Amino acid sequence: MNPRLPSVLLLMAFAAVPAGVIAAAAAPTSQSQASRVEQEIAAFVRSEMQERQIPGLQLAVIQRGKVVLKRNFGLASLQYRVPVTDASLFSINSATKAFAGVAVMQLVQQGKIDLAAPIDRYLTGLPAAWQGVTVTQLLNHTSGLPDVLDQRSGKLVGPQPDDADAAWTAVQVLPVEAQPGERYRYNQTNYVLLAKLIELQGGQPFTTFVQHRQFDVAGMPHSGFGDAKDVVANKASSYVLDRGGKGYRNVIEDFPVFLRAGAGINSNVDELANWLIALQAGRLLAPARVARLWQPTSLNDGKPAPWALGWPTIGRDGHRAVAGIGGARSAFYVYPDDDLAVIILSNLAGGQPEQLIDSIAGFYIPALRQQRGGAYAAHLLRQSTSSGGFDGLEQKLVAIRHQHGLSAPTEGDLNAWGYRLLGRQQPKQAIAVFQLGVQLYPQGANGYDSLAEAYEADGAKSLAVTHYRRSLELDPGNKHAVARLRVLGAD
Repeated sequence: MNPRLPSVLLLMAFAAVPAGVIAAAAAPTSQSQASRVEQEIAAFVRSEMQERQIPGLQLAVIQRGKVVLKRNFGLASLQYRVPVTDASLFSINSATKAFAGVAVMQLVQQGKIDLAAPIDRYLTGLPAAWQGVTVTQLLNHTSGLPDVLDQRSGKLVGPQPDDADAAWTAVQVLPVEAQPGERYRYNQTNYVLLAKLIELQGGQPFTTFVQHRQFDVAGMPHSGFGDAKDVVANKASSYVLDRGGKGYRNVIEDFPVFLRAGAGINSNVDELANWLIALQAGRLLAPARVARLWQPTSLNDGKPAPWALGWPTIGRDGHRAVAGIGGARSAFYVYPDDDLAVIILSNLAGGQPEQLIDSIAGFYIPALRQQRGGAYAAHLLRQSTSSGGFDGLEQKLVAIRHQHGLSAPTEGDLNAWGYRLLGRQQPKQAIAVFQLGVQLYPQGANGYDSLAEAYEADGAKSLAVTHYRRSLELDPGNKHAVARLRVLGAD
């Protein structure tokens, strides 16, 4: 099944521009081991940019409090052929929530906010069903509150989707979706309330608080809040791929002011690196508060919640990470136990550069390669197909993993690669990739659904039916498989 783009606060204008941007980066000149690592990382990033059709990208790696790698790739503007430079600014979208988490913790440190307190201790006039939600439950998206943003349309709820006041009135009469702490659901209402909390307890507008308490302290003179309605110097243009990946459309970013605790910061890797270094050095928060900020949280039943306090947690055994991820276009991971951080900013919504970060971190944390090196393994496997074709993918992958000490590509890595091949009208190659996916993940219903789609695209109806049925055996709720079997006359 084709993966869908995550919901982001976007309105899209249909201004098509040419596809096929080739990413470029300055090659390292030294032949030291560090330079060889940089060359391998740069080659990986270029390959992924071309594969994902990302026009422009910035990368930085921070190790032991210092930036050890920084590179610019590709174009900040396709229309004007402007390259990405150190001065380019990128939207970080919902990674802004990490800054909101820091702001809340700064007020906790001052004794002005209690994380365990219900929100009605601070904010009055809220619906009765909202009043018992705690500050932590807002930060980690376990509040159960209705969402002020319709995730399907990307517009505000209510009869006037461009009216913030009307949306806020409308969301307050909607029923709650769950009891506080019962389950996780990503929700913009949580961060509207947190902005109000920060403004009340901090004594100034949310954006001003962040400017004074974080940007100014960390050394971020060019970072700030804004969207397409604002004039932002050196702002990289924002794009999304047209249907089928044939060309681009301009993205008109719309981050209403009342939602800017959840999205709206523009920055670059230099200044985000300054912020992460300042945060870990104790200049924004005491070290114990940073540890609390990144501490995993739980649901009422004790099961882990996917977020810490404003930061998604990347759960696994060892080499834990916390993250800021925004718009499937920009992300940063911090590996607290390894004293490492990786930042990738791009100008393609849906490019999902966060999928590359663990592979880049693996160059600095060798043990992580065996655990989360699948994206790099997929990159090397793609390279092998360019010269040796798609026959024997499983054997090629075994050799690559053994030589480089890598984990297998994830089901998602292979699914995304296969659909990119389908988008290029290469169904036989897509079939080979999806076949590898079901060999590695035989209990994955989505993999069989994807393989069936590829067979259908290649005109192999009986094989498509066979694999749609297998997908339904594994997931009886797969509506896509049901619909395709009906179309194929096999329901």
